Amino acid sequence: MPSLRPYWRFLRVLRQFLPLLLAWGRDRRRFLLVGGTRQVSPEERRRRAEELLDSLLTLGPTFIKLGQLLSTRPDVLPPEYVSTLSTLQDDVPPAPWPEAKDVIEDELGPVEDRFASLDTDAISGASLGQVYRGRIDGQPVAVKVRRPGIESLVEADLRVLRWSLPFLVLLVDDARAFSLRNLADEFDTTIREEMDYERERRMLEEIGGNFADRERIAVPDPIDSHCSEGVLTMEYLGGTKVDDVAELDRLGVDRTAVAETLQRAYLEMIVEHGVFHADPHPGNLAVRDDGTVVFYDFGMSGRVDEFVQGKIVEFYVAVAEQDIDGILDALIEIGTLSPEADRAVMAEVMELAIRDARGEDIEQYRVQQIIGQIEDSIYEFPFRLPKDLALVLRVATVVEGVCVTLDPDFDFIATATEYLTEQGYREETVRRYVEETGEQLRESGAAAARIPPKLERALDRVERENLHVRADIEDSDRLLDLLAKRLILGALAAAGVVVTALFHLSATVEATAVAGGLTLLLLAVLYRSFTKRRGIRAEPQFTRQNLRARREEED
Repeated sequence: MPSLRPYWRFLRVLRQFLPLLLAWGRDRRRFLLVGGTRQVSPEERRRRAEELLDSLLTLGPTFIKLGQLLSTRPDVLPPEYVSTLSTLQDDVPPAPWPEAKDVIEDELGPVEDRFASLDTDAISGASLGQVYRGRIDGQPVAVKVRRPGIESLVEADLRVLRWSLPFLVLLVDDARAFSLRNLADEFDTTIREEMDYERERRMLEEIGGNFADRERIAVPDPIDSHCSEGVLTMEYLGGTKVDDVAELDRLGVDRTAVAETLQRAYLEMIVEHGVFHADPHPGNLAVRDDGTVVFYDFGMSGRVDEFVQGKIVEFYVAVAEQDIDGILDALIEIGTLSPEADRAVMAEVMELAIRDARGEDIEQYRVQQIIGQIEDSIYEFPFRLPKDLALVLRVATVVEGVCVTLDPDFDFIATATEYLTEQGYREETVRRYVEETGEQLRESGAAAARIPPKLERALDRVERENLHVRADIEDSDRLLDLLAKRLILGALAAAGVVVTALFHLSATVEATAVAGGLTLLLLAVLYRSFTKRRGIRAEPQFTRQNLRARREEED
């Protein structure tokens, strides 16, 4: 007999989200089935975002993880929701020790046989797992245990989300419906990966190996003999929580040096290694007495391919050089910004973002503010956000926040620029640009040499009156077809008015009534064609007036 748990969960989720779903539905159709759209103020969006946050916390582990993922997707949710959900911390009370002990023994065998000692009080608890301290052959270890019963709960919740998706896509436009479907697939994959501790063990080994020769970076080594799909045992590395500024000062730790080490580590992971720790909130980072940065919890980690790595480098270099065209080109080539976007408006946004982000010194500006401006506009601009890039954006903003907590005057861009210069990326970018420019000049010279003969032949054909011009009009939105229909309807309606007037003077009342009725019908259809949202007028992506209005609201 199939489990009834997904059905009960579906009813609970529906009851929890129904008020929000009705509100979102009425935003598109004032009376749900009919009516125009409603304007929603930023204050109302913030209130709804708080309600969404409360609902996610109420529904438990799967939905907490979903909220964290949504906080990285400004292409799916408005900025008010992204900002609110970004505060969602995966910090929940651990399950009782007897239940956790059962998980350990099912995976590894009797606790007394496998561990010299194992504390029964968890040192941390999260939605999918919890961590205990123990010892193996005198070595202190940390034991991460999958939360008891989490697999069946996640499976039920994933089924509920798949059932809910067809209803959710009805509340958004086509572009966001596509993003929602992709997000659902991504979440299914992501949460299963986080529950697979064998995968996390491999990530620990790979990232730890990449930093094996670094003095100021520490990644715990897994204890392979005590690892399984549901239990991850690793060496225990203690330290002070990275945002405990008072304790770091008491220990005499150079906080600026720690911030620089942290940022450089993430730049190296993303730009050079292509695999990175993707959850750098303060609970997953610690600092040892000598200033060494310790990384914890590699359940959320990501990869970037060489192409994306190259474009990220180009983006950072363009930001450092204040090259607006270079920033836009990098965003387009990486697949984040549509090539059809209004470059003039986008350039204005980037200029404002950089100007807003600068400090008293014109060179002082932070990447978090730049990315924040981009994220705020993603919901309205023609942006797309690939999965790995969403994680990179999240890492950049969270790491910058941690660095500024350590040192309020920390210059993220200056450190990134210094790193890129040391590694030769800036010079490589310039060299490649010079080569591409030279190639373009050679092609332009060859083309210029071919133009005069072609021009002479064209002028000869004009002189002989033997020149034919063919024009193909691209009309993917069928606007010309709509215009033609309106012209035909308008002509018929005008003729109908004339015929009705003539019938009124010389024909019977019945004939006049029929002619008048048909004319009114034609006029109604014509009027309806002009009142539909999809008309011949193009909807602005984000006008300069909108931009100024937003800036005034923010001020």
